[in-house]
Amino acid sequence: MNTPRLDERLVAQLRCDLLTAARRVPTGRQAIQEWELSTVERLFFADGSSVICKVAARPFTGEATVLRALNTQEAPVPMLHGYAMRPQTLGMLMDDLGDPLRAATAAEAAAAARRVHTAAGITGLPTFDQESLTQLPGQALDALTALRRQERFPDSGPIEELLQRLAAAAQRRADGAERPPFGLCHGEFHRSSLHVTRTGCRLLDWAKAFTGPGLLDLATWFGTRTPPQPRLLTRLIRAYVAAGGHPDAKVDRGGLPAARWALGWHRVWAAWWFLTTTAAGHHRPDTDRHHVQVVLRQLHGAAQLLGTTQPTSTARPPLEAGSPS
Repeated sequence: MNTPRLDERLVAQLRCDLLTAARRVPTGRQAIQEWELSTVERLFFADGSSVICKVAARPFTGEATVLRALNTQEAPVPMLHGYAMRPQTLGMLMDDLGDPLRAATAAEAAAAARRVHTAAGITGLPTFDQESLTQLPGQALDALTALRRQERFPDSGPIEELLQRLAAAAQRRADGAERPPFGLCHGEFHRSSLHVTRTGCRLLDWAKAFTGPGLLDLATWFGTRTPPQPRLLTRLIRAYVAAGGHPDAKVDRGGLPAARWALGWHRVWAAWWFLTTTAAGHHRPDTDRHHVQVVLRQLHGAAQLLGTTQPTSTARPPLEAGSPS
């Protein structure tokens, strides 16, 4: 399978179309971020103003829909000035917020999350309710099977074992997923996504937005590169409730404390994302060995947090014979 990546000519055409529609002619450009599936640049104009131009390929093409809806609700997000769709590619012009003054505080993160989770009327997003969470480990196993058929993801036997353990416990541990706060989630609620300026905080990068448990957003704040610390998330959940977030955020679910439940399911979701997007061709084969280690780290954390047991007769059978593991 060919790995999709942005076509430079398509990026240039989308930029031209957006600027033509806005009736603006730039006098300069500055690259901010470049990746195989997205590019972000600052466009300068003769009057001293500037805008951000972002172009992204699937699966990151839903951002304009979310921004447009949030702009109408005066949510703390960049203003969308225009967008254009091409097959599997999105181009946008947005406010240039400038460089951030500093990193966001936990209190600012809690307040921003509360605003996000109370947004209404945004349809068409992926939904991660109780049933969907229950299915994540099985879907990840299916993606692993597809990768092995492509002769990818070598030495992935431990991934298979961990996913089988999580699949056996998923239905019980997903209980309570739809308990409030449940609604719009940012999906990449990292420190780099919360942009602090003199005029306040705004949330950037909505390409992975979904409808689901708001606790997953709060868990995302800590990332998955360091060992999970439920006490830190518990502290953020308390700040979230103090900022006006739904008080049920503190309530146990799936037989676990809220923080442990959220950190565990966030790691399952992250592993599922890597496996399914890689199986769909959104990551190069030369990244496979690194991603095997990334997925293993996430699944080990998930299994520890969600309290899974060794495989039982209810777990899936081994993946098909002949696979690279």
